[in-house]
Amino acid sequence: MRTERSLVVLAALALALTAGCGGNEEKAPTTPDTATGSLEQIASKAECEPNIQTDADELRQGNCTTDDGKYVLVTFATDRGLREWINEAKDYGGAYLVGRKWLAVGDEKVVTALRGRLGGTVEAGSSHHSEGSGGGGGDEEHSGHRTN
Repeated sequence: MRTERSLVVLAALALALTAGCGGNEEKAPTTPDTATGSLEQIASKAECEPNIQTDADELRQGNCTTDDGKYVLVTFATDRGLREWINEAKDYGGAYLVGRKWLAVGDEKVVTALRGRLGGTVEAGSSHHSEGSGGGGGDEEHSGHRTN
């Protein structure tokens, strides 16, 4: 019984990997090179006029609203600063579009649309809320969410 289950899992994995190969060919032409530059330069490529919320040496943050929806755009002074920030933020869920020294965070639909203009890599936060990701919710959804 265990061997049959292992074979089914391996077959499903092989099928998924094979299907993934064909999908990459279709998506490659529509994803631009990953954007670089200042917060304003990246926001311009995303067709957003950022409402600057944080303007510090280590990071700059602006809120954006476009036809795709609302999101937060953040630029970092260092790659390490970006990685430390996102590693901590992922506990709260949401979807992240990550470039070099910048990220955009919002609902998955918004982040996917942004990727078409900014390039980058989509990363997902923890999905531990029964109602879905916490990309657009208030802080009240997150109080006491870790019970371990």
